[in-house]
Amino acid sequence: MCELLGMSANVPTDICFSFAGLMRRGGETGPHRDGWGIAFYEGKGARCFHDPQPSVESKIASLICEHPIKSHVVISHIRQANVGRVCLENTHPFQRELWGYTWTFAHNGQLSDALFELTLKFYEPVGTTDSEYAFCWLLGEIRERFTHQPNDSRMLYRFIREKCQQLQQLGVYNMLLSESVHLFAFCSSKLSWITRKAPFGKASLLDCDMKVDFCEETTPNDIVTVVATEPLTHDEVWQSIQPGEMVTFVRGIPQAE
Repeated sequence: MCELLGMSANVPTDICFSFAGLMRRGGETGPHRDGWGIAFYEGKGARCFHDPQPSVESKIASLICEHPIKSHVVISHIRQANVGRVCLENTHPFQRELWGYTWTFAHNGQLSDALFELTLKFYEPVGTTDSEYAFCWLLGEIRERFTHQPNDSRMLYRFIREKCQQLQQLGVYNMLLSESVHLFAFCSSKLSWITRKAPFGKASLLDCDMKVDFCEETTPNDIVTVVATEPLTHDEVWQSIQPGEMVTFVRGIPQAE
């Protein structure tokens, strides 16, 4: 299966450390050789990179690891293809516009053919993956239910969770979704998160020999949450999201429904 990586922070933060671990799983420590992508939000804009090559062999991925692009919200994905050929248009994360925001989506898992019986009401896929079809359906449902951005964010949280639970009935559906402010993380089978805040400590990656002392990289007011399919470090305590559960983060902080 594919793997997901997301970040929500209260200050512009780079994801070089976490992405360095994820990219190793794209063909070296993991089998996810069928492309990768990453989106960094800057205000309402999104700086995106996609490559159908394995991330561990990609010069673009190496650039991301070495160049500290700072963002409040990041979504990344490494692919192990099961539906749709290996090509650029099938590479996550996918993006569409709603309410004047760029929505970004990445999915881990496989959905049954019954997915394609769901009616698409506004958005159409560019590629041929079940993931992009599910995204087009989900965002179309949100658009139909809320013609404008709702004032009560909790209504939106609950609606997205209900629609994700509906998709979960069709197979494995772990996903990350954002419109630049919220990071929605829905778990069908496997998804974990960790929030780093003062007092900061040290961390070591599982997939390569890299360590960081966050005390040297942060201020006492920083809050940074990282979401991943599998924990990326071996000396920190990650929290598991339960199947059927969605956790929504804003500026690194989990939100109540």
